[in-house]
Amino acid sequence: MTITFYTNPNSRGRMVRWMLEEVGADYETVVLDYLKTSTDDQWGGAALEKPAATETDSEQARFFREINPIGKIPAIEHNARVISESGAIITYLADVFPLAALTPTDDERADYHRWMFFTAGPIEQAVTNKRAGFVPLPEQEFFFGHGSYERTLDQLEYAVTRHPFIAGGRFTAADVYVGSHIGWGLGLGTIPPREAFVKYAGNLVARDAYKRAVELDNALLQAG
Repeated sequence: MTITFYTNPNSRGRMVRWMLEEVGADYETVVLDYLKTSTDDQWGGAALEKPAATETDSEQARFFREINPIGKIPAIEHNARVISESGAIITYLADVFPLAALTPTDDERADYHRWMFFTAGPIEQAVTNKRAGFVPLPEQEFFFGHGSYERTLDQLEYAVTRHPFIAGGRFTAADVYVGSHIGWGLGLGTIPPREAFVKYAGNLVARDAYKRAVELDNALLQAG
């Protein structure tokens, strides 16, 4: 069954589209609109336009009603099931498209899960807190899942230098997720251009699926 992909080309949906292209899925794209006032948000974020109560038939209204009521993208619908959260979508697609061979082997499984969840937790927290201008005091660090921004980045650097790819010697779904975060961070300046990060991200953007995904999303942005 065709996958319905809910996204906006200026969102984390870009990493999910990359994964969709990697697995060769048939999918339909539904582009959802942001609030007009959020395009100039000083934090670089954007909120979806919530439909009026009288607007019940649009894709935007259905998204808030049935797909993800908190109004966050991306999300996918597959076989009448909804999957939200970028990392969850990426691992789900790896599982349901086994011929793409992007799930981990037994030897890769520990690093695969370790660095996926490290990115979804400490990396997300450290980077977004720093971008928002919030830096915990040393005595506050134990409240947070990442501790300090600097130590979190040091651990990320360790992760990308242990093997050619995040889980070992070959590309897996974890590279889509971790690599997307590093690529976005380098582009936005929220992750410093350490040699290890630049080299790791550079190896990933040469992939054909990545290039197709970028071309599709950039076309949507230009159509705007």
